[in-house]
Amino acid sequence: MMHPFSEKGAKYAWIFKNQNPMVQWGFRVLVLGVLVGLLVIWGIDSVSVTPFENDFVGLKPNKTLSDSPAEAISHQNLSFTNLSSYATEPPSPSPQKNLAQTHLSLSPELAPQVAGIENESNVAEILEKVEALDWISAKLEANYTTNLMANWLAPGGEPCKDSKSVNITIQELDGLENIVLNTGEIHDFVFQAVDEQGMPLCKGGDYFETDLSGESWKARPPMKDLGNGTYSFSLQVHQDFAGDYNFTVILLFRHFEGLKLSPERFAFDKVLRVIPIKFNRTSAQLPIIQECTKDDFVKDVWSGRWTRHAKNDSCVISGDGRYRCLEPNFPCQHPWCDGSLGLLESNGWVYSTHCSFKMFNSEEAWNCLSGRWIFWWGDSNHCDTVRNILNFVLGFGNVPVVPRIYDSNVTNPKNPSQVIRFTSIFNGHWNSSSNYQGLNSLSNAGYRELLKGYFSGNVVPDTIIMNSGLHDGVYWPNLRRFVGGADFTAKFWKEVFDGVRGRGVVPPVVIYRTTITTGGYARRLAFNPSKIEAFNGVVLDKLRQYGVVDKVIDDFDLTYPWHYDNRCNDGVHYGRAPAKMRWRDGQIGHQYFVDLMLCHVLFNALCSI
Repeated sequence: MMHPFSEKGAKYAWIFKNQNPMVQWGFRVLVLGVLVGLLVIWGIDSVSVTPFENDFVGLKPNKTLSDSPAEAISHQNLSFTNLSSYATEPPSPSPQKNLAQTHLSLSPELAPQVAGIENESNVAEILEKVEALDWISAKLEANYTTNLMANWLAPGGEPCKDSKSVNITIQELDGLENIVLNTGEIHDFVFQAVDEQGMPLCKGGDYFETDLSGESWKARPPMKDLGNGTYSFSLQVHQDFAGDYNFTVILLFRHFEGLKLSPERFAFDKVLRVIPIKFNRTSAQLPIIQECTKDDFVKDVWSGRWTRHAKNDSCVISGDGRYRCLEPNFPCQHPWCDGSLGLLESNGWVYSTHCSFKMFNSEEAWNCLSGRWIFWWGDSNHCDTVRNILNFVLGFGNVPVVPRIYDSNVTNPKNPSQVIRFTSIFNGHWNSSSNYQGLNSLSNAGYRELLKGYFSGNVVPDTIIMNSGLHDGVYWPNLRRFVGGADFTAKFWKEVFDGVRGRGVVPPVVIYRTTITTGGYARRLAFNPSKIEAFNGVVLDKLRQYGVVDKVIDDFDLTYPWHYDNRCNDGVHYGRAPAKMRWRDGQIGHQYFVDLMLCHVLFNALCSI
């Protein structure tokens, strides 16, 4: 009979070469001792680390950057955020409630097995589980559109289905103080929606916004509607970002009311929970995030996070509306990004997901795109992104606006031999001066012929970047009608690309960029996050069905951590041109770095083709 360890590789073979019973008995004692030690470590209530705020670069230059870009902070005066140099102290018992003991992904599975160790195969199974830590991941469910339609149309008829949610109960978190979780591990929870009488609902469809934020970490914990009034969510923080966090839950809309044509009057928009959580650093190590390759862009739904690696507390907005808080060549910290973090002008924030992104300087960007033809089809956010690419990445710096219909050969001012063609066609309306038609723009024959014209020759765009856009949220009266519009759209583009192939020409690579998460006041309007997230899923589902999408960039996930107010957006744009002006809330915001991150994400996708 094959030995239980025979498939584990040669590294275990030595254990069994000597069949002397004393040797085997001694081995079991040794293993049991190691595992008991592990249990002691897992049982520690808290891990003492250096103060969280001390692990950030506190930049306090003698001069600010508010007036002169030339007075940049010297790189010699900066240092990376030291996220790996935590000083530990001997652990001591603590009266705090430590969910690391009661709600770890591993502990409930490990404890019974350790208590009853009988053979080496048990040891192997336990060690495999210890090594099984992985990153949180989200995915677009199979048959997304069909299931969404079924849930949207599900009948009521019972009190638990006809009542509306006003609150939630989280059995494992409610009423607890000093909640402690371990870093690295995925902590899964379930909450129950309840009505005014505190009775549980037995239907889904509520739209909850979730946020997990610390001083150097902002992320949307993934949530799943279980369809019966309960919702699951997962929390995870990397081991290098231990510290204090707030987990927030907001009930924005009840039972698909955000999908209505005019949803503002149905918005609930109530903060239900703000739960302080301490994440303790443990020995658990998540896999290192690798830099994105072309295979990383096939994932339909992302679950990323923004992390902060430097901070200039004295940074203020300059006269031209920019935040030059770090010098442009301030380097990224591995593995969260590659290149110069200062290029983002984010005061140290950067986005990563199942992979990390390279920040492209001007020379690298030109070398990547020179000689190529990039076609954009989407809403006005595309116009912002093209302008930001021209000014911030390609180095022009003086392009004030990109119109809704834009077709230009762009020449590198430092190297006239390098030329890129950008074509951008607005899809909010077939008339570029109008709005709120969205995908229904394709119902206009003249508009369809305009698009086809760019793909009718022997030379066609090598890449098309498309999104459905915010205008769809205003036009479509209900979900059923939008599903029909998305189906027509996917079929139209399939016919266009089939025509290109029929002439023996290589069709473009299609990158679908999901629509942004609207922010602040716009969270309650016709293009609210509930509706846009559903529409993103439907469009992706249809594009996949017709085989017309090659890569996905989830801008919905990228923008989500910043959408709760208007500090980084004007409600419907994250990439407006820098301007030193007061926004709708009376304050001066920082509204372009989130879209600038998207620019670099796009270059990662474009340059990996």
